[in-house]
Amino acid sequence: MTETKPNKDSGLRIARRRAALSVGLNLLLSVAKGLAGVFANSTALISDAIHSATDVLASGAAYVGLWVAGKRHPSFPYGLYKAETVATLVISMAVLLAAYEIGRNAIFGPVRIPDVSLAFPVAAGSLAASWLFGFFQLRAGRRLNSPALIADARDYLADSLSTGVVLIGLIGAHYGYALDRWAAAVVSVFVFRSGGQLLIMALRDLLDASIDRETERAIIKLVESHPLISEVDRCLSRTAGGRFIVDLDVVLRTKSHEIADRVADRLEEDILSQFPRVVMSRIRPHFGYSPVLHSVMPVTGPEGKMAENIARAPWFLIEARERETGKVLKREFVENPYRREERKRGYLVGKWLLSLKPDQITVASEREGTAIALLREAGVEIIVSHGDEAADTNTS
Repeated sequence: MTETKPNKDSGLRIARRRAALSVGLNLLLSVAKGLAGVFANSTALISDAIHSATDVLASGAAYVGLWVAGKRHPSFPYGLYKAETVATLVISMAVLLAAYEIGRNAIFGPVRIPDVSLAFPVAAGSLAASWLFGFFQLRAGRRLNSPALIADARDYLADSLSTGVVLIGLIGAHYGYALDRWAAAVVSVFVFRSGGQLLIMALRDLLDASIDRETERAIIKLVESHPLISEVDRCLSRTAGGRFIVDLDVVLRTKSHEIADRVADRLEEDILSQFPRVVMSRIRPHFGYSPVLHSVMPVTGPEGKMAENIARAPWFLIEARERETGKVLKREFVENPYRREERKRGYLVGKWLLSLKPDQITVASEREGTAIALLREAGVEIIVSHGDEAADTNTS
């Protein structure tokens, strides 16, 4: 575990550098194509410049959102994360208006003859840069397991298609065909698509759309893995400027308010640490009575006596009994998979026992070890058995 954190941090730094490089390249391409389009009198190249600029504008909206989100105000208890959404909404409307103007001028505007000698090298260079960077960005995203870089790479590859349309129009213009305006009309569709995607994303955010199902299921799985959690009764989630806010109602098998509060606080911290996009989590515990009591006891072997040390116990007796009558419903012996571990044995055994979700564990000694500490912290009842009470497990 200690070796994976530096690698993870290094991967994040590389991903951030590549993301910054992507924004810089998009800005350079949009400026180059825009200037070349103006001086070469190419409507298609100007349209493609606007298409590239949409990504820069989206990144700018994200930056503004991050800057404003860092502010705190008592009138906004859930934070100012949607400032990014508002900026994205404004930008999407501007992009859609630009797409409309491009398409209208391309279809109904005057026929323009572009200077192919100036526009073609810029368009060809932009196509090569977009395609090559998108290809290498895709490889880097898969290597670093970064969905953001993979999405950025696919966006670059899609942008290269619109630049390819511009090149076709310029080649046609070189041979005397007035294709530049029709190439601009096609590119306006790409621009309209980009603006539409930004608009839909902003509207979903403003309407409190839930987070993606995969992340929601992962959060529920994490919470339900706790030994005292019977189930997640309800999970309410919403997005806020690309961040997540999660509200859960959970059923706990304990009447202790102290234990319930401790479990809820710990799970809220776990959610925030394991899911970086979650900025706020709240867990409301509710008591749920279970007629079945799950107990664990370390033993020397199947049908053997209680073991003295929980971490070194070769076997564990697992029982499910009716709370009211004490009748044994299920009884099995499970071998300790970590008894031969030389390092962190108590920690590993404690984590493994927690995965069995016991209500209580019976031990032979009050001596506090790592395994017992983990179980006690999780709210599992620790029962110390003395003398002959620990003698035998041969009853049913």
